[in-house]
Amino acid sequence: MKQKRTLWLAIMACVVNVMTASTTLPIKGKVVKASDERIQYVGRISFADREAPTFTYPGVQIIAAFEGTSLRMMAKPQSGYFMAQIDGAEPFKVSFCAPKDSVVSLATALPYGVHEVRLMYIVEGYEYRPVFRGFVLDSGCDLVRPRPLPSRKIEFIGNSITCGYGNESMNRNDPFEYDTENHYYTYAAMTARNLQAQHYVVARSGIGVYRNYNGPKTGNNDCMPTEYEYTLYQTKTERWDFSRFRPDVICINLGTNDMSTNNYDVKLLRKAYVSFIKQVRGLNPTSKIVMLTGSMLNGKELKEVKETLDSVVSDFNKQGDKEIYRFDMSPQTGSLYYGASWHPSYWQHEKMAGELTSYLRELMGWY
Repeated sequence: MKQKRTLWLAIMACVVNVMTASTTLPIKGKVVKASDERIQYVGRISFADREAPTFTYPGVQIIAAFEGTSLRMMAKPQSGYFMAQIDGAEPFKVSFCAPKDSVVSLATALPYGVHEVRLMYIVEGYEYRPVFRGFVLDSGCDLVRPRPLPSRKIEFIGNSITCGYGNESMNRNDPFEYDTENHYYTYAAMTARNLQAQHYVVARSGIGVYRNYNGPKTGNNDCMPTEYEYTLYQTKTERWDFSRFRPDVICINLGTNDMSTNNYDVKLLRKAYVSFIKQVRGLNPTSKIVMLTGSMLNGKELKEVKETLDSVVSDFNKQGDKEIYRFDMSPQTGSLYYGASWHPSYWQHEKMAGELTSYLRELMGWY
């Protein structure tokens, strides 16, 4: 018995030694830093540290072309979730949620040659504060120049619907979890892919244009208008440089949280819509702006939001801004299931994307 225990202790000591050594071994392969100019970035990203691009909004994309047979990705541990796609194949979810995961394999045993990787950050990052740190390639291999990004550009401003809250759940009673949030499968990301457009996202669950979820009737001080001009959510140290991305069209889907509980003021909502549209227009003078509804409101609240938006847009049009528009996506009924906390399911997002794609294709002439 004593011999077995001695043997077991020896084996465990070896395991501990191996685990300890593995944390100190250098990364094998060609390390490509995040600052490499051949890496393409899409989205609101802070480059205050060029070696550590940081972001908080979903939908941020990182795209690169590389030679070799394998690819690994480096990021800050506990950065959250990404979707990865290699050479246009089926995308898959990548997790940087463990406390020490800083290098994750994206592809192995590829045919030798040039390949493309497309990454999308798919959750809200205001708690994770994700940081991308580059790639690891096969020894002797390198990045190559990627294909140009699409020339079409869309910006989506929204709340939990745009983020993708709960769209990987099929139980309306599920609470919020990052595990079931996936922006890749939202109406916004699907619409952008349908139209072959770049898309930027400024969205946060629970946010409103004058009143956040279950906020006071008089409104909140930290609604979308206070966040829109900054690169990172709830970080006022870096203003966004609007010259970095000039959207052809901006889709604003707010109002659901303003009307979330029976404690709202339609007059204050209207005033906030007017002010926010002026703010967005001032920063994006050449963009078309589309005011959306869909898909969580119904009944009295939906009617009031539609009437308010119709009135606001009509006034802007009469005052000379003819490039502000209105579009309503279908309210959910449950026929396409519900996601977590009664949010749109994957299939509801798919329906919304089909509707918005058709509308934008006609509005923008993107055939």
